[in-house]
Amino acid sequence: MSEKKFYISTPIYYPSDKLHIGHAYCTTVADALARYKRLAGYDVFFLTGSDEHGQKIQRKAQENGVSPQQYVDKIVASFRHLWEKMSISYDDFIRTSEVRHREVVQTIFQKIYDQGDIYKASYEGWYCTPCETFWLERQLNEGNCPDCGRPVELLREESYFFRMSKYQDRLLAYIEANPDFIQPTSRRNEMINFIKGGLEDLCVSRTTFDWGIPVPFDTKHVVYVWFDALTNYITAAGYLQDRGKFAKYWPADIHLVGKEIVRFHAIIWPVILMALGVELPKMVYGHGWLVMEGDKMSKSKGNVIDPLVLIDEFGADAIRYFLLREIMLGNDGNFSRGALINRINADLANDLGNLLHRTVNMVGRFSGGVVLAPEEREAVDEELVRLAQETAAEYERAMERLEVNAAIKGVWALIGRANKYIDETGPWALAKDPAKKGRLNTVLYNLAEVLRIVAILISPFMPGTTPRIWRQLGLAGDPAAARLDDAQRWGLLPAGTKMTAPEALFPRIEEKEETGEVDEAKNPQEATKPAVPVLPEVSIEDFAKMDFRTARVLAAEKVEKADKLLKLTVDLGGEERTIISGIAQHYAPADLVGKDVVMIVNLKPAKIRGIESRGMVLAAVNGDKLAVVTAPGMEPGSKVR
Repeated sequence: MSEKKFYISTPIYYPSDKLHIGHAYCTTVADALARYKRLAGYDVFFLTGSDEHGQKIQRKAQENGVSPQQYVDKIVASFRHLWEKMSISYDDFIRTSEVRHREVVQTIFQKIYDQGDIYKASYEGWYCTPCETFWLERQLNEGNCPDCGRPVELLREESYFFRMSKYQDRLLAYIEANPDFIQPTSRRNEMINFIKGGLEDLCVSRTTFDWGIPVPFDTKHVVYVWFDALTNYITAAGYLQDRGKFAKYWPADIHLVGKEIVRFHAIIWPVILMALGVELPKMVYGHGWLVMEGDKMSKSKGNVIDPLVLIDEFGADAIRYFLLREIMLGNDGNFSRGALINRINADLANDLGNLLHRTVNMVGRFSGGVVLAPEEREAVDEELVRLAQETAAEYERAMERLEVNAAIKGVWALIGRANKYIDETGPWALAKDPAKKGRLNTVLYNLAEVLRIVAILISPFMPGTTPRIWRQLGLAGDPAAARLDDAQRWGLLPAGTKMTAPEALFPRIEEKEETGEVDEAKNPQEATKPAVPVLPEVSIEDFAKMDFRTARVLAAEKVEKADKLLKLTVDLGGEERTIISGIAQHYAPADLVGKDVVMIVNLKPAKIRGIESRGMVLAAVNGDKLAVVTAPGMEPGSKVR
């Protein structure tokens, strides 16, 4: 057994309804980190689950005419189904309605009560049922819950209270002495300010409903849902029930949670552990929200997206890739269908899919489907080998820093360099000259070896794609058995490996825009149009002076204070250029990223709004309609004639 261990958890999700794409984001990030750690040789414990008690669930069950247990059983089954479809590799799925959890909660509640840190008193305060949270009147936002903005209820009941205030100074000192405990830094600062504002003792029992874990010494009360729920992290790790397991995995390395519940995990949970005398988790990481048009996804707002629908249309790996590549962990990230399709087309179909297809196809055509041993090596080969090794090393550093999207960007830079390497070395030309067979063998081997390394590095992000690449490369064994150091060493692809027939990994998605306009060719009432006026004729020599090329749009953004202008960064096949184009009223920036456009590359540079524009993108114009001219699937820099 490896001595290196890694324990990561997601929040346990509340089964009031089905999960949405925001929940899928959090769980996909945790899964990618868990898979990476396994790849790096760690003994991993990855926990997710469901938080099933509370007044909200009881009311939902009553509305549906079923018991709370029946209600949550059905919803939790949908959780498990989603995680299966998303290829989530959790090691344990904990439910707070399980006997193992009830026993732990009651034992620790009794222990903290016996030592005087829980006491009974009457309570009057404001309660938000959807958030299962108590608030003081001064904390309300215009009389509503400061977290979700919904109405709160004034409650008066006898309750048990946890002496949070007793641990305020100790918790603050711990956070300040352990700067990595709460991440990112912005969340840490928020929690420090919250604690300095004064911790109130926490109401930890309720009597107005009974769907919860009974207080062991006073069964009229049930344990407050957050005290119950937070304890799941030690229940699943074996606390009180499996000492060997608990000694191995606790403390947790990362509690990954949404930023709206950092306060519970970074304040209430540590204080519970302090009262128990149990070591605190190493890190609470509050990730950002997935937003649509700048607004957080919420069931109550009706702007949620069902991930199962997306998986059925695009596949789980494409969704996983988008979520991990598009969003920097810790920041909010925008979700849109257009951005998802652009990522699939640009990164998965054009870059990765194209590299694999070209490589397997060329090995089949030029080498009988067999990857032969490399022979002579040139400077361009050394550059590719060095980049592959540097990519694997930087990938490890990025993942250890939780910079998942940076790790992915690095892998895609290697993929892009390998695609360029094909154009630089010209295997099709080498194949025509028998004297260059040794050189051809080297080029084809290098491409296959890059793909072997890429297949390993993307396995935490796209676990369904790795075996598909593995199979086309003809590699033996289970790719799940590969380890990170297999990607950090060059030359492990066995010479003589027989590849299979090429298959498209990610077919390009073409969506037709529905304009509602009548198709002119099908309109019998369309009057005959007059001849289109054209400019004076030019000679072929004049035309030959213009250099038209394909270019792949890498980035696009609006030019400040210019309604019509977009600034495009394009790849011309190894050279990046900036172009200013007057198409902002026809295209959103995200709609252009990944497109293979046609441009004039030898146009004299011009300064537009202080930005040097080197080239011009071609577009078709008809009245107020405009469409950029594209050449889908063509390599950047391809000649247009």
